[in-house]
Amino acid sequence: MRILLVLIIAFLASSDIPVEPEKALARKPNILFIFTDDQRYNTIRALGDPVVITPTLDSLVRAGTTFTHAYNMGAWHGAVCVASRAMLVTGLPVWKAQQAEKNYRALVNANGFWSQQLKKAGYETYMTGKWHVNTDVNRLFDHVTHERPGMPNQNPAGYHRPSSPQDTTWQPWDEEYGGFWKGGKHWSEVLADDAVGYLKEASQKDTPFFMYLAFNAPHDPRQSPKKYVDMYPLDKIPVPVSYLDEYPYKDAMGCGKELRDEWLAPFPRTPYAIKKNIQEYYASISHLDAQIGRILRALAQSGKLDNTYIFFTADHGLAVGHHGLLGKQSQFDHSVRAPLVAIGPTIPKGEKRNQQVYLQDIMATTYELAGATKPSHVYFNSLLPLIKNKKATGAYPEIYGSYMDLQRMVRTDQYKLIVYPKVPKLLLFDIRKDPAEMHDLAEQKAYKTVLQDLKNRLLRQQQQLNDPLDLSAILKPI
Repeated sequence: MRILLVLIIAFLASSDIPVEPEKALARKPNILFIFTDDQRYNTIRALGDPVVITPTLDSLVRAGTTFTHAYNMGAWHGAVCVASRAMLVTGLPVWKAQQAEKNYRALVNANGFWSQQLKKAGYETYMTGKWHVNTDVNRLFDHVTHERPGMPNQNPAGYHRPSSPQDTTWQPWDEEYGGFWKGGKHWSEVLADDAVGYLKEASQKDTPFFMYLAFNAPHDPRQSPKKYVDMYPLDKIPVPVSYLDEYPYKDAMGCGKELRDEWLAPFPRTPYAIKKNIQEYYASISHLDAQIGRILRALAQSGKLDNTYIFFTADHGLAVGHHGLLGKQSQFDHSVRAPLVAIGPTIPKGEKRNQQVYLQDIMATTYELAGATKPSHVYFNSLLPLIKNKKATGAYPEIYGSYMDLQRMVRTDQYKLIVYPKVPKLLLFDIRKDPAEMHDLAEQKAYKTVLQDLKNRLLRQQQQLNDPLDLSAILKPI
């Protein structure tokens, strides 16, 4: 297994890959989309975390171009993944996606979904894994192997733990608790089996394919085989630099004890409980990484690699102890920012792009690669101009973020404004100097002009995106 992994890494990253871009692009390229759940932007060793072990994802970073600042635009309820996925597969921005979710029939009938547009462009479409979009996936893809729910079942024993080092009732590798083990085989392994099977079939066809592979991992319950947990001794896991026993605005921002995600560790937080949650989170990612390696090996063996574009991202991030939070329902970067890597025949290798983008831009990028016209309802933009020109100006002068009627955010490449309207409270961060978002500058006179600029940007974004929340009072001129 290790030898095979080394070979696939070398195959992906080597400048001697037998890829002929002109010949490859004479045919429509295949598109392989790999989507994870709750994976924070830096939980790939090649992207900055020295603790997490991700040899396959590291190989993708070396083989392609990484967007270091990719964001999810927001959510209208606690299941942030629902909004993220709805925006991804429809192209609609957050509040229009919320309205469309009430009845997707018109969009389905208009062939407005991502897979439908690629099918019109001549693609065979395949899906397996998490869907969590309020419409029948079987109407949208040619082939669906497994449609998984929003999350595997979490056992009651998996909450409010661990209370101490002696609390070992729930263990990630214990199959009796179901969850990812329901059905007898870990769902990440089943998804890899599905993808390998389809790639074997695709190797016998000339039709270009679009594969939508949506892992449930590393969402809780964060389960994986014991050998992956053993890769992370607790004494090697630091608590986050922004660790808090309790976040002071947790209730007003909707991240208190009523939110399911926050139940996973005891209140108040303890360093031990957070380390255990990080251990299990990282183990789940390493197990996931191994399954992605299996998929990439199958792609190489299919003979399709030289004409395939691979996109890797997650639906959003996850706090897991940052700022005293566990979930993804905040506007801090650890929760709204996801990894995004693009690999393919014309994609530069080992490069990074720092322009701010939305992870949903992947959809529009595939339309351009496929030679398909982007439908008028699609808000998001192709990443190819930024991939081709690292100095190009990004499509978004600022990034907008939202969570229900409880949080709003706007950020430039230097500053971020977070609003908690129920307090009310404004937080201002210089994210170049303070990437962990620990030092609030909103009350400092020296940042009065910056604060007003961010207020104006947020009001403009609200107007453009049909945001239903009235913030005019809290965002009034200084």
